[in-house]
Amino acid sequence: MKILVINCGSSSLKFQLIDSASEEVLCKGLCERIGIDGSVIGYTPAGKDKIVKEVPMPDHNKAIELVIEALTDPETGVVKELSEIDAVGHRIVHGGEAFTKSVIINDEVIKAIEDVSDLAPLHNPANLIGVRACMKAMPGVPMVAVFDTAFHQTMPEEAYLYGVWYGYYEKFRVRRYGFHGTSHAYVSAKAAEILGKPYDSLKTIVCHLGNGASVSAVKEGRCIDTSMGLTPLEGLLMGTRSGDLDPSVVEYIANKEGTDIKNVMNILNKKSGVYGLSGDLSSDFRDLEAGYNKGDAGAIRAVNTFAYRVVKYIGAYAAAMNGVDCICFTAGVGENSPMVRKLVLERLGYLGVTLDEEANSTRGKEICISGPDSRVKALVVPTNEELAIARDTAALVK
Repeated sequence: MKILVINCGSSSLKFQLIDSASEEVLCKGLCERIGIDGSVIGYTPAGKDKIVKEVPMPDHNKAIELVIEALTDPETGVVKELSEIDAVGHRIVHGGEAFTKSVIINDEVIKAIEDVSDLAPLHNPANLIGVRACMKAMPGVPMVAVFDTAFHQTMPEEAYLYGVWYGYYEKFRVRRYGFHGTSHAYVSAKAAEILGKPYDSLKTIVCHLGNGASVSAVKEGRCIDTSMGLTPLEGLLMGTRSGDLDPSVVEYIANKEGTDIKNVMNILNKKSGVYGLSGDLSSDFRDLEAGYNKGDAGAIRAVNTFAYRVVKYIGAYAAAMNGVDCICFTAGVGENSPMVRKLVLERLGYLGVTLDEEANSTRGKEICISGPDSRVKALVVPTNEELAIARDTAALVK
């Protein structure tokens, strides 16, 4: 079965075509600057060089059309006919409380996704544009929605409720939802496989560390807590997001700067995090790591604060699960920054964690980085959200 995986943003569209039987990536690519001058599609068929074309993309319908042309191109395509694509799996950021697992898309599902779009106004509408464009271009082909929030819907009430008037939950569903769920689900299950242990026997902490970052506590195969909240702003310090802070900071900054809440929220989302703490040096950890090694005060401040926040969440989740068997690092920073991993793990001696320095020097590969005497295993597990989406899609449409 060939599954087309679509991750649609407001002006971009990532795609992969995956053979669900072999789990081979047949082609992957990205449409950029949709609706903007200078739009580009780049794609890489398996075993071949990357192909880049600059072509007008006024909307997502045109982008999907170009994706289909790329996949079926007589010379560089990977399928002879569109009919070879059996289903399409779509990443949907927010499913609210309506969805606890992936579902086949129909009119009712689309309506339910629209109903919670005010919880993810930048993401859900864009995700649905991709869904509708695919439905128009590929009538009759099953479409599946895979939700970032679904994996976290197993959190107990005491973990997802905020300490605000309960009526806000009853009326507006104000609560913690969590994100990166597809990644947390994939990595926690993969860790069990690596360790040769039943998934439902482990207490695992997954650190999804990238420009967006989150931590989850996965106990016996179920998420019991996660760091992101109503929106992806809560939790860890991130690339440009502030993470946890006193809500009064918003009012305080607004009063001091003579501005409004909307502008302060923009600052907290786009000008804060390691970018803000570094003195606007960078939100890219490659730059921050280089600055750290050169003794740049801003880079040192940002990286140390980031690592400290990760340590705090690991400690909290070890307590929440009454222990931990495995700590996983994944995503761009988690997979590729030995420095950040070391700064985190060297503070976890009280859990019996020891670090294998040589193993930890590895970047971007699946590896155990804890020492042989470590009571808690520490793993680097590259995430694969596209494969997770393809697996869910194949399981639903078989």
